[in-house]
Amino acid sequence: MPIFDRAISSRPSSILSNPFPALFALVLLSASSLGIRLLLSSTTPHNVPPTKMSPAPIKMAPRKKIAIMTSGGDSPGMNAVVRSCVRMAIHMGCDAYCVYEGYEGLVRGGDFIKQMDWFDVRGWLSEGGTLIGTARCMAFYERAGRLTAAKNLILNGIDALIICGGDGSLTGADRFRAEWPSLLEELVSTGELAAEQIQAYKHLNIVGIVGSIDNDLSGTDATIGCYSALARICLCVDLIEATASSHSRAFVVEVMGRHCGWLALMAAVATGADFLFIPEKPREDNWREEMRSVIQQHRKLGKRKTIVIIAEGALDKFGNKITPEEVRDLLADKNGLALDTRITTLGHVQRGGTAVAYDRMLATLQGVEAVKAVLEATPETKTCFIAITENKIVRKPLMEAVLDTKQVAKAIESQDFDGAMALRDAEFSEQYKSFMMTTAGQIDHETLLPEKERMKIGFINVGAPAGGMNAAVRAGVSYCLSRGHEPIAIHNGFAGFARHHGDSPGSVRPFDWLEVDGWASKGGSEIGTNRELPSESGMETIANLIEQYQFDALFLIGGFEAFHAVSQLRKAREQYPSLCIPMTLLPATISNNVPGTEYSLGSDTCLNELVDYCDKIKQSASATRRRVFVIETQGGRSGYIATLAGLGVGASAVYLPEEGLSLEMLSEDVRHLKEVFAQDKGQSRAGRLILINEKASKVYNAKLIADILRDEAHGRFESREGIPGHMQQGGVPSGMDRCRAVRLAIKCIQQLEKYGRNVHNRVKVDPMSASVIGIKGASVIFTPIQKLEEEETDWPNRRPKAAFWLSMKEIVDILGGRPRHSLPEPDLTGVKAKDVKRGLEPVAN
Repeated sequence: MPIFDRAISSRPSSILSNPFPALFALVLLSASSLGIRLLLSSTTPHNVPPTKMSPAPIKMAPRKKIAIMTSGGDSPGMNAVVRSCVRMAIHMGCDAYCVYEGYEGLVRGGDFIKQMDWFDVRGWLSEGGTLIGTARCMAFYERAGRLTAAKNLILNGIDALIICGGDGSLTGADRFRAEWPSLLEELVSTGELAAEQIQAYKHLNIVGIVGSIDNDLSGTDATIGCYSALARICLCVDLIEATASSHSRAFVVEVMGRHCGWLALMAAVATGADFLFIPEKPREDNWREEMRSVIQQHRKLGKRKTIVIIAEGALDKFGNKITPEEVRDLLADKNGLALDTRITTLGHVQRGGTAVAYDRMLATLQGVEAVKAVLEATPETKTCFIAITENKIVRKPLMEAVLDTKQVAKAIESQDFDGAMALRDAEFSEQYKSFMMTTAGQIDHETLLPEKERMKIGFINVGAPAGGMNAAVRAGVSYCLSRGHEPIAIHNGFAGFARHHGDSPGSVRPFDWLEVDGWASKGGSEIGTNRELPSESGMETIANLIEQYQFDALFLIGGFEAFHAVSQLRKAREQYPSLCIPMTLLPATISNNVPGTEYSLGSDTCLNELVDYCDKIKQSASATRRRVFVIETQGGRSGYIATLAGLGVGASAVYLPEEGLSLEMLSEDVRHLKEVFAQDKGQSRAGRLILINEKASKVYNAKLIADILRDEAHGRFESREGIPGHMQQGGVPSGMDRCRAVRLAIKCIQQLEKYGRNVHNRVKVDPMSASVIGIKGASVIFTPIQKLEEEETDWPNRRPKAAFWLSMKEIVDILGGRPRHSLPEPDLTGVKAKDVKRGLEPVAN
């Protein structure tokens, strides 16, 4: 989900004010969201010797020892949790330990409990699975096993434990904590430990972090690994679709999810599947007849492929298990559909691979918060877990969430499926409705509006392409057709509208649904896009064309140019009455710089592309050991992409337009890199990355910075520049971008639908008639563009006035080990600049 909001200080007692909402995001993220504000008393890791430019490490008394372990099924992002916990603990003056092999390592002790230093977790962000291992441990189920585990913790001086795992692992941790005092008493009474040995460890503090690809724990919007698993499923289904279409086959794809259909549902929405089975919502009445009818209608429309997605825990309305074999036999029945049908069970492919950008971000932020929570915990504090809810990082009581999760399974078991759906979050039910609308909408004539309420809606993309644009168009068109509206494509933006509407074929033409139906997984913009504004195309021309084609509403998809376009159209209504029609904007830009939202379509896809690129570059840098790569990111005058990518790849430094860049900053970073490489004793993973936004400085670009680093290194290390360029805009859209595109596009058409036809007078006086849809906190809201353009827009810099994600930059610096640095002086402008130059006013220090 968007991003998060949690005040995090270098001292556990220090709590700051709020400021990423929508993640990853992710998983969709608010200034309060990903906003984690840190008071940095030091950015130097404890195990790194202080230098003349890095303050001494934080002193804490007594010195706390914090252990981190992973348990249960592995999930992508667990290594990011371990990395952030280890480094944040060291940064805050604590000793960090890792318990290898989960509860098994806790029981066996010895070398399974190892102290970690700062460099032990280098390069872990890009690794899949869990590098400290996880294993089933039957011994821990017995009190004797927990007694041994307690003894091993005491012998290592540990009384604070952070566990990343599923609900079973976290439940075991809570029981362990509850038994802790009696376990210590027994250890003393049996002579295993002396009374003085346990004196300083009377209480065990435990904090949970949820690592699960199923996203099945109540109380949090996303669990670590779920969006990575969704990405694997989408990739596999995209590949399957090619062969399915080639042979006109049907495929039944089984995905994980015994009691939770989140993966199956999101995969179905993201890939445009034909039919779906999930445990929470069985099909009504006869699912066999319903599936046969839907797929038969799709085939009559001309579709050559059929994709059915089924969760491993799928049931019918009577609680009977539905198997992939049953579905295959029905599709292949010679007396029915007679389709050439195959089964694909994805299995553990869904768990494998490196974490996507959102899961890395979520894992990192939750790891940082977990360290703070475990240090602040008291004997009276309930065992908590770190959640993302309402797009904020929060602490929640663990056992309440576990009990709520078990209620879902009980509701499914008792066939109370409405209750099971109610126990899921609002987005789950909305996505289910979106899937049903886009899949069965055209064959369900009950959803059609009366003739007089049907509208002619123009679809237009404005600005640079972004992942998810096509998925949004597809969803919007599908919804329009299901309601009886007439969706019309305006190709190549306002430039195409103004100059090519009369061509053959013209730029204004109806959608071909059979073609549009295959757009769910396509990147770019199939109807084209252009940065040209209405004023540049000719406002009078645009107004006349809207009247000529009798549009009742406009649906715009794009970035800041699209925002500017809606603003211009709104302002021109007084002069051109034909512009008095409802219009709404769905933000889609990798820069995520549209006012009114904390998330834009394409930003998650861009981050995945950029993180993947940086992983490869860092691999090269590490192979040659003493090498720094300076990577230039896109984003305009918004540092969103650079900051979140820096969080996902472990950048040594990130340069942003919001902060600026000076020679002094570069000098400090060069000095820091020299010191870092001087301490390199030949260990692997010694490559470094620096990210710079393309507009961070008018003078310093990636090549120049790389040249400066190379020259100043005096042979001690090398530097290279890397410019991924427009590959950041390309690629297959991420699962998150596709799912959100569907949900938000349908909401946009519903917003336009409220106005109906011939509403010129109402539109003139209703500010909501020109609006922007956005994710803020946990809410999807529409905001009048007039309010945004007047109150929330930094027009010169083409971005919102408030950068909700900016405080995450401090976390990047802390976990990257970057020393505190001075920010550039603000530029003087106007008369003040002239007076200072003439010596009429002193220069401020």
